[in-house]
Amino acid sequence: MTFKTASAVVALHILFAPAAWAQVAPTNDDATQQNQPAVDAATGNDVIVTGTRERGRTQFDTLAPVDVLPETLIRSGVSSDLNDTLAQLLPSFNVQRLPAADGQAFVRPATLRGLSADQTLVLINGKRYHRSALLGTRGAQAPDLASIPSLAIKRIEVLRDGASAQYGSDAIAGVINVILDDTAGMEAYGQFGQYYAGDGNDYQSGARGGIALDDRGAIVFTGQFEHSEATSRTRQRPDALTFQAANPTLVVPNPVQRWGQPDEERVRGAVDMHYDLTPGATLYAFGTVQQGEGITDFNWRNPAGTGSVYNASSAFPGFSFRRIYPVGFTPRFGTRFADIQANSGVRGSLSDAFSYDISASSGRSRIDYTMRESLNASLGPNSPTSFYLGRLTQIETNLNADFVYRLPIGGIDPLNIAFGGERRIERYVVGTGDPASYAIGPGAATGLAPNSNGFPGFGPQQAGRFSQTSHAGYVDLAWRPIQLLSLGAAGRYEDFSSFGDKFTYKLSARVEPVAWLALRGTYSTGFRAPTPAQLNTRVVSQGLDTRTLQVFNQGRLAPSDPLAVALGAKPLRPETSRNATIGLAVQTHVGLSATVDLYQIDVDDRFSQSATIAIPASLPNPNRFTSISYFTNDFNTRTRGVDVVIGYNRQLGEGRASATLAYNYNRTTVRSGTSAAIANATQRRIFEERLPRHNATGTLGYDIGPVGVMLRGRYYGPWTDVTGNATGELFQRFDGIALFDASVTYRLTPNISIRGGAENLFGTYPDEATNQANRGLIYSRNAPYDTDGGRYYVRLGLTF
Repeated sequence: MTFKTASAVVALHILFAPAAWAQVAPTNDDATQQNQPAVDAATGNDVIVTGTRERGRTQFDTLAPVDVLPETLIRSGVSSDLNDTLAQLLPSFNVQRLPAADGQAFVRPATLRGLSADQTLVLINGKRYHRSALLGTRGAQAPDLASIPSLAIKRIEVLRDGASAQYGSDAIAGVINVILDDTAGMEAYGQFGQYYAGDGNDYQSGARGGIALDDRGAIVFTGQFEHSEATSRTRQRPDALTFQAANPTLVVPNPVQRWGQPDEERVRGAVDMHYDLTPGATLYAFGTVQQGEGITDFNWRNPAGTGSVYNASSAFPGFSFRRIYPVGFTPRFGTRFADIQANSGVRGSLSDAFSYDISASSGRSRIDYTMRESLNASLGPNSPTSFYLGRLTQIETNLNADFVYRLPIGGIDPLNIAFGGERRIERYVVGTGDPASYAIGPGAATGLAPNSNGFPGFGPQQAGRFSQTSHAGYVDLAWRPIQLLSLGAAGRYEDFSSFGDKFTYKLSARVEPVAWLALRGTYSTGFRAPTPAQLNTRVVSQGLDTRTLQVFNQGRLAPSDPLAVALGAKPLRPETSRNATIGLAVQTHVGLSATVDLYQIDVDDRFSQSATIAIPASLPNPNRFTSISYFTNDFNTRTRGVDVVIGYNRQLGEGRASATLAYNYNRTTVRSGTSAAIANATQRRIFEERLPRHNATGTLGYDIGPVGVMLRGRYYGPWTDVTGNATGELFQRFDGIALFDASVTYRLTPNISIRGGAENLFGTYPDEATNQANRGLIYSRNAPYDTDGGRYYVRLGLTF
């Protein structure tokens, strides 16, 4: 892959990194958000802004569990991708790498508490962040966390509780609130990393600059660049060895296809500004932007076995694609992507009792797909070898009005009444590709495959503009009638143009019998509305049978498609949920804190992809599908689990010690399903076994003088993989795995630091994926952790 900026990589990676020698797992953070102090003066605890609209609520006295990840933790690893960062720090958060998985190789699905990727709401500075234009294989359409520059982040707050009644659709599993750094100051960094295997070179650089606007505000700009080279954990395919032996005069590449991380480049940016217009009004604006490109391999097409390409055709006498690809071909799937989100508004107070926040935001995700080293077999000698496949665009616009009134009705605190409204518009656009990418040429009648091989382009049947509008109103109440008791209640009504209205509510309580111990609990209902993309779009893909090694066509159709309706598709309904959480929070004066939270999440009408259905010969099938599927409300599931978080932070000897231990047990079972779901045993098993039930992470840190040391261990429990082919699915159970990370930071001067370290320190690899060995793959592409082995890195930084 060739990038426009690749020539500048070596120069860029020698820039400097921010000082990261502070506490590895600090409990406090000095950021500010929405004009609130980030640290409560009385307790010294983090003041949170997620899951509550009360002033001064801290981690300890919140009514639901909230994790606060400060910038030192966010920057403690190799990757600048927030998906990787959260997966290392939060055991209830999982993300897959998914090589050779179309667009999911670049926009990776991430899950909280084992639920779908789009059942977690993502916010930036408390405002909804737009979805990616990518619709995943199992139908999830979630925000791309990798599009947010990590250097711009002050902290991340993760609410591990249902919150649809407070924030609206999608907040079934919880809320991730990314809070940008809005403080003055300058910093820059450069980083280089490489896997022990000698590949996957990663170059990063970035700078953040904050300028004070007199004493009335600040404006902060951030820019970040990353160039990641491909990795390969591949053996030569057995059929490629056989083909080479049968054709000794040809030179067959070894390997013929690559399994690993893609070649990728991203440029990210952010801006955050606030300015006090008057004592009671603050103008604010913030936004993020990303642009990048990447390329990955698809399955090798074997000349000896891919008859849909290499068979002789009466439509093209005397022609064979062996002239162009004598040793077969491996389609190279490329993407160019761009994200932008802009938010602005005015917030302030009209009195000590009444505050407001009026805002507007717009976000857009745009993805263009390309294919090279491919062909459209049905066009014969007229086929190009490179294709533009089309464009996907997701556009979202939000208008919000939020108010808080503190009503004195007695008790320790006034009754906090938050209320407001929202108008949201979602648009989804599918743009066509080159005509050759979706053409059904004259050779199709003789069995040659139509469309660009590997990933058919978007044709006129798929193209279109689809939209959905919603309106919402909410009330959120919080009150502490007596010292030891806090109560909360919230209700939200939303009306969607595509399916109707929905009302959700939440009840919360917290009891603090002594100053260091609290019992808390919540019960809430929630929902996730189908998106315009899920309701209207179709995707045509090609796969490779892992037993016969034959390419087959498969279509995922919209539920309203006539062919899908004929095979049982029904209109989509919103997913609905019931979420119950009960927990204990402990905070001592010796630096030790702990939380234990039990939860149960029931999700009805859970969204999934139907079973793969063979097309009967009696039905019209102009696109010549081998089989089809469609999105459906498939299952009712129950997720039960426990989160345990223990933290320690205090002076120890001449330095400061910090430690965190976090454990998550999460189990999902299928309670019931539709008649289609009962027959869809594969989807049932995927829901129940595809992710580890046991996950844990522990971090130790010690800082003394200019030196800081960090050690981290991660454990992922057993899980089950599934491999699809033309006739069914194959399952494999993988054992648990433990991975360890380490780093040492040395502060050369008060402004310059250097950090060196390794992730997966001992170069541990998981079990091999036996069901996928025919394709040359060694380790499962569905693993919930990196399967490329250990890697080291060095990071230099400058702050001033």
